[in-house]
Amino acid sequence: MAKLTFEDLKQIKEKTGGAMALRLGRPRATVTVHLGTCGIAAGAREVMNALMAEIADSNRHDIRALAAGCMGQCASEPHVTVEREGSGPVTYRQMNPDKIRQVYRRHVVQGEVVSDFVLNKA
Repeated sequence: MAKLTFEDLKQIKEKTGGAMALRLGRPRATVTVHLGTCGIAAGAREVMNALMAEIADSNRHDIRALAAGCMGQCASEPHVTVEREGSGPVTYRQMNPDKIRQVYRRHVVQGEVVSDFVLNKA
């Protein structure tokens, strides 16, 4: 059996670190799509599908996607709430598949809040 080098161990740690963070309950970001009846009618399922595709395509294992109910602000559905490690939640309004892709790439991955779509920021 070949001996592992320090670089080999480093690569293994990087590959498995994200998956272990989720298993241990420490995601780096949580994205909640509000899938109440009004949200579904406004297109929240398509938003969730686009989000799941983005997570899969980016091969990230440290991001948790959740579904939740209505927030009580039906006129601005579908809503998505992003919570990144070390910062407060940001709720986005009137989301669609294109907007969630932008939010995912800019806010979830890079940490930049997409101000144009913000409903509420803690």
